[in-house]
Amino acid sequence: MPDDAQPSGSKKHGFSTRMSHAARPHIRALGFVNPPVYRGSTVTAQSCEMRRENAKNRFNRVMTYGTQGGPTHYALEDVVAEIEGGTHCTITGTGLAAVAVPLLAWLKSGDRCLMPDSVYGPARNLAENVMPNWGIETTFYDPCIDAAGLEALWTPNTRVLYLESPGSHTFEVQDVPALNAVAKRHGAISMIDNTWGIHSFQPFAHGCDVSIQALTKYVGGHSDILLGSVTVASEAHHLIVRGHAAAMGHYASPDDCWLALRGVRTMPVRLKHQADSSLKVAAWLAQRPEILEVRHPALPGAPGHEIWKRDFDGGCSLFGIVFQPRYTEADIFAFVDGLKLFGIGASWGGYECLALPTNGMLVRRVTEPMPGQAVRLHIGLEEVADIIADLEQSLGNLPA
Repeated sequence: MPDDAQPSGSKKHGFSTRMSHAARPHIRALGFVNPPVYRGSTVTAQSCEMRRENAKNRFNRVMTYGTQGGPTHYALEDVVAEIEGGTHCTITGTGLAAVAVPLLAWLKSGDRCLMPDSVYGPARNLAENVMPNWGIETTFYDPCIDAAGLEALWTPNTRVLYLESPGSHTFEVQDVPALNAVAKRHGAISMIDNTWGIHSFQPFAHGCDVSIQALTKYVGGHSDILLGSVTVASEAHHLIVRGHAAAMGHYASPDDCWLALRGVRTMPVRLKHQADSSLKVAAWLAQRPEILEVRHPALPGAPGHEIWKRDFDGGCSLFGIVFQPRYTEADIFAFVDGLKLFGIGASWGGYECLALPTNGMLVRRVTEPMPGQAVRLHIGLEEVADIIADLEQSLGNLPA
């Protein structure tokens, strides 16, 4: 953090206050309120001895070369660590890179990873098609497994427990504290993709060792950057993550980091507004005869709601809907195509509504497929009444 930057503030301050003040110049400093963009590759030293000594501390914010980051990266790392409740953060160029770095940092040939069957598709691809080339085995487990079930799956070479809660596309909420307790008993590392739960789920308070974020989503907030982060809560874990990220050449654009810093200032307002809107839309959809099930963890009665209520302080704007079994894929494509306010595309966390048919994207090894055609909805900043009216007109075009 620059010398004149102010700390993120007392934990007694609210989330919006901390995001407004974290990792930027002090409010009494002379100058612009936002830190500048620092771009560069070459870092010069005052002497050969200084350069040699600096290299020993390159993972602790002593600048040696552009790939090790600079002040813009450091500021974003401070903000993300503040959000996640960790001590150290490493920024990566994409969310998938943030998945790959810790997995490959802690797993070696002969090791085994346990991964939920509801995991993000590109993470599954990494586990199934890349990690085996390095002799790393992955076993997929039911995301709703309890501690006893996880214990039964454990083997002596299991080194990493991977979590994603809620699950990608199907939104299963995992009993993270109970599952982490099993990992701790065996001396394994637990890591979680916490992108859905940003701010509302505190990973380290629930026993996780590593938290992964796709900063592309709410931190960016405007669907125009690609970034990821890996946050930990100890110096030892930080050196492992940072060392492996550097060894594999991971780097994030300082321009994207600057845009993420700008986005995070308004994230608390956007996140709350969109979460509230999504809950209203989800409750409306739950009453529709075309819908078999709404998979929104914050919705009372939805799958996983009780665990969500115990472990989360809020929600977000992403959820799934499952249609009655009588509808075909062609029917659901027509429904999505008929929406006027929803874009059709991947990613989420931006300001705009999105809809994405998901059945054709799902791969499951140990759990049952969806009971009907499904669509993932992201609720943006549009007026709730307009969103509901749009959904209603398109649902009305489905066959009776």
